[in-house]
Amino acid sequence: MARPLSLQARSLAAASVVLAAFLALAFFALDNAFHSAAQSALRERLQGYMYAYLAATDTTRGGALIPPEVGPDPRFDRPSTSGLYAAILGDKIAGTNAHEWRSPSAIGRELPFDAPLQRGEVHFGGPVRTTTGELFVLAQGVDWNAEDKNELHLTFYVAEDTTTLDEQILAFRRTLLTWLGALGAALLALLFAVQRWSLAPLRRVAIDLNQVEHGARERLGGDYPVEVTGLTSSIDNFIEGERERVKRYRNTLSDLAHSLKTPLAVMRSQLESEADDKTLRWTVLEQVGRMDEIVAYQLSRAATSGHQTFAAPLAITPYAEEIVRSLEKVYAKKGVLCEFEIDPAARFHGDQGDLMELFGNLLENAFKWAKRRVVLTAQPIGGGRRAGLAFSVEDDGPGIPDDKVEHLLQRGVRGDERVQGHGIGLSIVQDIVKAYRGELHVDRSPTLGGARFSVTLAPR
Repeated sequence: MARPLSLQARSLAAASVVLAAFLALAFFALDNAFHSAAQSALRERLQGYMYAYLAATDTTRGGALIPPEVGPDPRFDRPSTSGLYAAILGDKIAGTNAHEWRSPSAIGRELPFDAPLQRGEVHFGGPVRTTTGELFVLAQGVDWNAEDKNELHLTFYVAEDTTTLDEQILAFRRTLLTWLGALGAALLALLFAVQRWSLAPLRRVAIDLNQVEHGARERLGGDYPVEVTGLTSSIDNFIEGERERVKRYRNTLSDLAHSLKTPLAVMRSQLESEADDKTLRWTVLEQVGRMDEIVAYQLSRAATSGHQTFAAPLAITPYAEEIVRSLEKVYAKKGVLCEFEIDPAARFHGDQGDLMELFGNLLENAFKWAKRRVVLTAQPIGGGRRAGLAFSVEDDGPGIPDDKVEHLLQRGVRGDERVQGHGIGLSIVQDIVKAYRGELHVDRSPTLGGARFSVTLAPR
């Protein structure tokens, strides 16, 4: 498969197409505008020549036409091909013979000077194909009053070939193409520079990510633009989550190996001793059961998913109600009443299993030690892309002595060192909270008097 084009190549290709279309339209519009302006200038020039011939033309007393001696431009007086031609066409009026005059440049040439016009009528046309070439022709009908009161009806013709106009248009097109081409190249170069500058943060992200992959740095970090900050933050959170997950797996395997040493040593010593079969059998069963508990405990800790960058938000109330219904059946004899003070906007951004472990262990401890009441409070905190969560579980039991709180908040208690009441469950809670980079605080409930476990998961 062909390698996909880069963002910069795609942008430059699209910009080149749009720029080429724009410059082509601009060339077409400017060329048409110049062509119209050049034709208007040519007509005005021919009109000027005609006014000059009108001013230089006269008649005799008998009504004979006296043509101009010299044309307004020397090219009218050249018998060779000059590009400028003039003629005067007269009618037979009041017994006067018709008169016709041609400039030296028009003598002997087949030119469209044979259509008389009415008085005041002006006609401009072209280019007209002739044997001399293509011409622009300006004609005007005039009534001329002679001194003997005879009236002559004359038609003045002035024509110019397209050579001058074509040269002007060709020169303009060359200049226009040169400037538009240079402008297009300059705009593409500028666009290339702007795109490289604009895409520099993305290239820096790729470079920083490559350094992270090769261990040159711990995280992306850096001061990125606002549009990229969300991406880099998510990548950093993902990297940290993966590292914490790997670290948690390693710690779990280490703890599992360490915890299994004791029961294995006991069984080894029993096998090496001369104990009877019944004693040996019960010893092995006891240690196997203990090993099964250790494995189950360590697997539950290893299953903690931890902070997930792209996790969907989970509502708190449905899961809390499910857990409480189960605990009410287990501790039905105690008749514990669990109260909810949950903000409807509170959400947990993480794995459903982690949420069940957090609430399940904290609520189970509360039900175990409560006398009559348990209160679960939850509310969102922060206002970033994903709000955080703060919740607490309180009971009206005996509480936890202050001198034991620090011990309970240490890194997870191993399977063979569990403390009755607040042991394995609290250790799992502590691991989950750490995995989500949150905080767990244990103190005495100011309202119920028992223990209060408060968890804060910061916004992301």
